[in-house]
Amino acid sequence: MKIAVVGAGAVGLYYGSLLQRAGHEVRFLLRRDYDAITRSGLTVTSPRGDFHLEGVQGFRDPCDMGTADLVLIALKAFANQHLVEMVRPLLGSATALLTVQNGLGNEELLADAFGGDRVLGGVAMIGVTRGEPGVVNHMALGSIRLGEFSGGRSSRSERLAAMFVDAGVTCEAVADLRKIRWEKLVWNIPFNGLCALTNQTPGTLLANPATRCLVAEIMDEVIAGGNAQGLSEPISREYRDEMLTSTVQHTSDYRPSMMVDRLEGRPLELEAIYRIPLRYAAQQGVPMVRVGMLNALLDLGEPVHP
Repeated sequence: MKIAVVGAGAVGLYYGSLLQRAGHEVRFLLRRDYDAITRSGLTVTSPRGDFHLEGVQGFRDPCDMGTADLVLIALKAFANQHLVEMVRPLLGSATALLTVQNGLGNEELLADAFGGDRVLGGVAMIGVTRGEPGVVNHMALGSIRLGEFSGGRSSRSERLAAMFVDAGVTCEAVADLRKIRWEKLVWNIPFNGLCALTNQTPGTLLANPATRCLVAEIMDEVIAGGNAQGLSEPISREYRDEMLTSTVQHTSDYRPSMMVDRLEGRPLELEAIYRIPLRYAAQQGVPMVRVGMLNALLDLGEPVHP
């Protein structure tokens, strides 16, 4: 399969590297890592085994990449104003678009521009960061759940899930994309916001009884907001407990992406992770007071970019 990776940060580079190692033709749209990767290849460190790829195809301009069978989108959602122009040159008659971006609204953007029949969404549960240029550090987890924007399981989503499994990624196709989107928000909303505001890791927050209680309360708000959206089945309270346990076991010392972005002075993914979920919940009469507080505090401290 010919695969184009748009948004080749830590997540895009990690999954793209696994797909290339499995034999697919992968082309990366690069910025910071362009010189290092095109000169020396791509290195992945991982508890599942380190590896290095030579001959990585990197490009600065999507117009030079050619059309793809699959466009894998891992662009930070705060850069979505550029997404359509990045993707357009990559489209052939049957190109599928799979976004594994954070939050809500990404599939809708792509569907409005290119038609919903092309669009799938995926949720990646992973701890991964970029090291020096040309190096990706995978720390924990790595599974993907994906589904059609239009809903229901399809032969296409099953084929893509099998492709990831063959590449060494735990992956499943699901029928209800909206549910898995809200399930990831159960983790993303409290930990991205609280870690960014306090400069503390998830493990530190959960080790303190007061902040652990706050995390659980925020998770409950997100679950209530998600369950008001007419999901195929509700998100359970047990799911919240699973997320808390998994965080302690696997990502206790992980620095969430919003924490890193804030420390490095980059924009934050507030629209996708906070504002759109807040609007959707409010439309169904579900207040998410603590989530709104996080959004307001993060917005207050977000750096101004011209």
